[in-house]
Amino acid sequence: MKIVMLDGYTTNPGDLSYDVFKSFGEFIYYDRTEKTKAGVLEKAKDADLIITNKTPITADIIDELTSCKYIGLMSTGFDAVDVKAARKKGITVCNVPTYTTDAVAQMTFALILALYNKAEHHSNLVHSGAWSSCPDFCFWDSPLSELRGKTIGLFGFGKIAKAVADVALAFKMNVIAYSRSPFEYNGVESVSFEDLLKNSDILSLHAPFNEQTNLIINANTIDKMKNGALLINTARGKLVDDKALAQALKNGKIRGAGLDVLTVEPPTDNPLFGLENCIITPHISWAAVETRERLVGIVAKNIENFLNGTPQNEVF
Repeated sequence: MKIVMLDGYTTNPGDLSYDVFKSFGEFIYYDRTEKTKAGVLEKAKDADLIITNKTPITADIIDELTSCKYIGLMSTGFDAVDVKAARKKGITVCNVPTYTTDAVAQMTFALILALYNKAEHHSNLVHSGAWSSCPDFCFWDSPLSELRGKTIGLFGFGKIAKAVADVALAFKMNVIAYSRSPFEYNGVESVSFEDLLKNSDILSLHAPFNEQTNLIINANTIDKMKNGALLINTARGKLVDDKALAQALKNGKIRGAGLDVLTVEPPTDNPLFGLENCIITPHISWAAVETRERLVGIVAKNIENFLNGTPQNEVF
């Protein structure tokens, strides 16, 4: 059994072990693979099992795989693999759902608190000598806000959004949510998308990327948001029109934004760069060591179950 991991570095830059995969057969590891047909086929054409995170395995690549029976994703999203083409060729595709729930909820509030409390900003001022030269016992150079009583609106209401709601309720916030699927959740009010935009002090995105959610936050929807609201995106970059958000941040329609994802990753340029009221982290909501350990364990369990004839987390 030949197992090829195409892009293992981001999941494990050296602080975890991939030895578990050696128990399944010959394990060949690559930090990264060129994201082209030639690059993928050079490394994985004759592999029995392929493991990928973001390296695309397209239909034309699948057509030329000679031995592949299984593709394992090191992610919840499965847009890197042409699942229809894989199924047509009899290749099982499995992903890793829900492993990031707590970590993404934590990052959501890390971004919110960074914008509301500005702890790092004021720490930098202290280290630069601003407090030492202050005539008073304390100072702040921008408004600080409490979360209690604020309304957080959740776009999408899956497991991550529910975890965010639990934290928000602990902060005694009002929680509203919009979901295409009806739901009941203690302490959370189900609202229309229009009401979500209109009533949220903080709008937090927790939906997958698809045709319906593509650029769902745009000039038109931003115009319907509450003046001075915050926008948080720990979901998918393509949910947000970067240019429209940049304009809203500049003119004050949006007070601040906290983004862990962007439309293009890694970005070469972006209209949001350089805006002081926009915090951008490099897609690290999932990167806590405990989260990545959990990911590796589930990827390995997916392979074990597949080899035993009982695949789990299969993508259809």
